[in-house]
Parts: sequence; C-alpha cells; structure tokens
Amino acid sequence: MNNYSPSKTKQNCKIAIIGIGVNYPGAKNSLQLWENILARRQQFREMPDSRLPIKDYYDPDPSVADKTYQKKAAVLDGYAFDWLDRKIPKSTYESTDIVHWLALDTALQSLSDARIHDFSFARETTGVVVGNTLTGEFTRSNHMLLRWPYVKKALHASLKKKGLLHVKDGLEVALEKYYKSVFAPVTEDTLAGGLANTIAGRICNYLDVHGGGFIVDGACSSSLLAICTAANYLELGQMDMVIAGGVDISLDTFELIGFAKTG
Repeated sequence: MNNYSPSKTKQNCKIAIIGIGVNYPGAKNSLQLWENILARRQQFREMPDSRLPIKDYYDPDPSVADKTYQKKAAVLDGYAFDWLDRKIPKSTYESTDIVHWLALDTALQSLSDARIHDFSFARETTGVVVGNTLTGEFTRSNHMLLRWPYVKKALHASLKKKGLLHVKDGLEVALEKYYKSVFAPVTEDTLAGGLANTIAGRICNYLDVHGGGFIVDGACSSSLLAICTAANYLELGQMDMVIAGGVDISLDTFELIGFAKTG
C-alpha cells in the first residue's frame, strides 16, 4: 500500500462510485435490481430441491430437533461460472467454493460498468475489500468428505449391535464409494478454495492488483462494512481505487436450522 498522503484528508477527498456489479435473486445486473425495487417484486419462494431438499429438514413445529420451520428463500437461479472463458483451470474451479467465482464475476461486472476494459487502471494503488461471513455453503458440504472415518466407525458399530458384521466389508466398500462420489477430490487448490480470506485474494490475483485485498466480517452488515472500509482507505490516500462489496450464498442447513432455533 502507499504511504499516507497528507494532501488527501476527509475534508478534501472526493469519492465517486464509477461502476456497479450485481448478482441478486431475480437480478443479474443493477438495472434489473432497480426495476425489481420499483415494481416491489419479491423473490422469496419455496427452496428448490436443486439448492437444498428442504423436505428432509422441514417441520412446522419449531421445537423438533434438527429441523427448520422455514422453507422459503430467495436464491440465485441458473448461475454458472464460465471457467473456460475466464481461463481458470478446471481442477481449480472444481476445488473452489462457488462463492469465489461469484465474487470474481461480480467484480468484473463492476469494472465493465465503469467502462474499464483490458484492466486499464492503476494496479499498484487499486485494492479489493469484500464482506463475507461464512465463505459459501459448498465448503462445509465438502468437509464431509474427510468425515468418512467417523461414518465408517458408526457403520461398524451399528452392524455389530445388530449382529451383521459378516456383511461389513462389502457394505463398507459400497457405502464409501457412494458417500464420496458427490465430493470433489482434495487437491492443492482445496484449502485456498474453501477459505473466506482468499475471496478477495482471488480477485486481486485475477486482476493483478497490488494495493491490498482482504475480507471483512460484520455478519449481516458485512457489505456495508466493506464499503465503509474502502472509503476510509480512499480518504487516507492509501488506495486510489477500491473494488468493494459483499458476497454470500450461505443457505445450507447450518444457517437454516441454526437461525430457526434462535426463535
């Protein structure tokens, strides 16, 4: 980052929003979002099975353990990251939580909206600040791959209790194959692809910017906190341009059931 510039203070520093990138339920750009606001459209609907088989986790009784009484949500439809067009290795794409690619796509949309093409901006003094709380929902799902040893122990204990240890080997092989089939294998990209702090770093790397990049976590106010933080860096003269905003697609059972139990 640049050193503090005394010529730029909160009294004389002017900040402009030069581009906006948006990807919300029912709105793939800022114009669609604005039209939805004017029309007072709401995007909440029953959770589609493609996102989460809510029937497996739903119960109208809030007191039922491990269940949620809520089954509606506003979700993105049809989002797909074009890893080939973005020149991202397929293995990296598959080992990385989709929230990383959504953030990158939206950042690129904001640059396009600002009419910044071919990355023609001052990279040394450009930074990235992204609000995020729980990375994404696929990261926690993928953690289940490495929980297989516990599942295997539970299987053995159950078979022993029922006097069925004679089918253990065949059942274990079949179950392990099925259990692991839905998860991407652990690679050199898996760790970085499952961390929140690398969301901003991924944008910095793709755009080759050197002004600094990091995540801020303010729970539901994370996006606003990111913008406020970016404004402070601009006011202090430590950055000349900042890509700032928030990204979150966490609507898995951890959030749904956890929030349901708060009342």
